[in-house]
Amino acid sequence: MNIPQIATFVLIISIFSSSIVSSLFFISSLKPSVVYATTSLDQSIRQSQEELQSAINREVQQTFTETINNTSNINLDVTNQTNVGQIQKNTSLHSGAIITDNNLTSQKIKVGDIDIAYKVFGKGDPLLMIPGFSMTKEMWGPILNELSENHTVITLDNRGIGETTAGNRAFSMDQFVNDTAGFIEALEIEKPVDVLGLSLGGMIAQELTLSHPEEVNHLIVIASSCGGRESLPPQLSPGDLQSMQTGTANKSLFLHALFPDKWIRENSDEINRTFILPQVSQENLLKYGEALGKWKGSCNSISTIDKPVLVMTGTEDITSPPINSLRIAEKVPGAWLIQIHDGGHGVMQQYPETVNEIIEFFLSVT
Repeated sequence: MNIPQIATFVLIISIFSSSIVSSLFFISSLKPSVVYATTSLDQSIRQSQEELQSAINREVQQTFTETINNTSNINLDVTNQTNVGQIQKNTSLHSGAIITDNNLTSQKIKVGDIDIAYKVFGKGDPLLMIPGFSMTKEMWGPILNELSENHTVITLDNRGIGETTAGNRAFSMDQFVNDTAGFIEALEIEKPVDVLGLSLGGMIAQELTLSHPEEVNHLIVIASSCGGRESLPPQLSPGDLQSMQTGTANKSLFLHALFPDKWIRENSDEINRTFILPQVSQENLLKYGEALGKWKGSCNSISTIDKPVLVMTGTEDITSPPINSLRIAEKVPGAWLIQIHDGGHGVMQQYPETVNEIIEFFLSVT
């Protein structure tokens, strides 16, 4: 078994829940009490917990040992160079310098009936990042600078959000997917590309992979779900949920939906210095709510995905509860599932270095 195959078996997560029994183990090479991983459910059913954990531990040790040995022989100056063959014609994507600050002027490109606002920075293979509900391209936090060291990071505003126009077409999941696919085409990026979707962006990324598999190389889904009746809704009161969906939520409620209360208290100074409420029209937020209400979900389809898939969640996410990520990982053959202890819906903002380390490892071995 080669390293990618071993890693696919090793870095997946199991959770004890109602009718699900699987084994939990800790990957010691990552930060203690932060990251957990699991094995596939069907394998855990066939083997006892003790036998399975013993086998996994051996594979974990072998995988990391071999990976370290292999990467030590790689010339990083070569691997970190932008692959010009993957990105053509759009000269803004060929910059040789690593930009560690994403405070760049937005660009716009026509896609169907809308003008999509986006930014491109960094160096390496392209990584398209699809934002969540009401989230703009500016709201990813320090993870952007981490990722841009090895990737050409592409961020965008979704339809009717931030600087992207709302257009005249009905808001729907199919339309959001068409917007994203059209955006990739308009940038003339040679397919496939790595795609990371957060929350709503993770739903769009799943559907993009299903309908346009030729455009996706790796799929990374963070703090999301596959929708439909199988997914657990946000664990917020009806009133709080309505405020979030209509854009009337105050800063306190918005933070509560993103981060665990303990983490908010411990990081209040940084939050007060950097956090800004998203500025999105109530009309467009309502359109997004209607679109999600009509979406049947991808739970019945994602088992056909044959791309490397990483699913990541925080253990304290109340906006998209962790069970939703488990269900995605259960259904996608060979998917990795990572749970970050004490992480909320904004896990990428809480633990950018850890999230970056996981993403880099996943992309390097699959």
